[in-house]
Amino acid sequence: MDTLAPVTLPPAPVPAPAGGLFVSFEGGDGSGKSTQSRLLGEWLTAQGRTVVLTREPGGTELGQVLRREVLHGGHLDPRTEALLYAADRAHHVASLVRPALAAGSVVVTDRYLDSSVAYQGSGRDLGADEVERLSLWATGGLLPALTVLLDLDPAAGLERMRAREGGPDRLESAGEEFHRRTRAAFLDRAAADPGRWLVLDAARPVAEIAADVRTRVADLLGLDAAAPGVRP
Repeated sequence: MDTLAPVTLPPAPVPAPAGGLFVSFEGGDGSGKSTQSRLLGEWLTAQGRTVVLTREPGGTELGQVLRREVLHGGHLDPRTEALLYAADRAHHVASLVRPALAAGSVVVTDRYLDSSVAYQGSGRDLGADEVERLSLWATGGLLPALTVLLDLDPAAGLERMRAREGGPDRLESAGEEFHRRTRAAFLDRAAADPGRWLVLDAARPVAEIAADVRTRVADLLGLDAAAPGVRP
């Protein structure tokens, strides 16, 4: 019987190409990632930067198909779920993220590989290390320069989601204990790599959170965080 050849993974995370900036937003469902991604993108655009707002899954045409199936399709076992997210991420990075960074754009994504480590690795009990290795292989080791964790009690996040049209998706309906495990996984990852992560209390007012994000991003780009959000 033939055996599979061993897979060689990247020895270390690979930085983004010079000129661009890669920022990801992470956190539990209902924590405000989409809102904060949009606000950051609007502010950066007003500063004259080219911004690419995207999300995982669903940042490409193929990703939209995978998003529909993985979040709203029929039953998927945990390993299949993890592999679909990895496939989406590989295509997303190769076709959108890396080209945008190479062109000098700021790429802001609503979720990236840390979500897979937290949700499939810890939430689904597949093993955080295994899922991280899969995601790093899928992306060629690309990690954001900054990952913003919007930390929120899972019960509060799920309460916010109940008011949303369309009902909960597969992950949102996984149960409170599942979401507590994912929250703990996010916080553990942030504590282990404070240089990449910015942890913010997502229960605070939206404007306060946005100001803290702008301060960190402005420092990375050499901008004035107090600059207005609308060009004069």
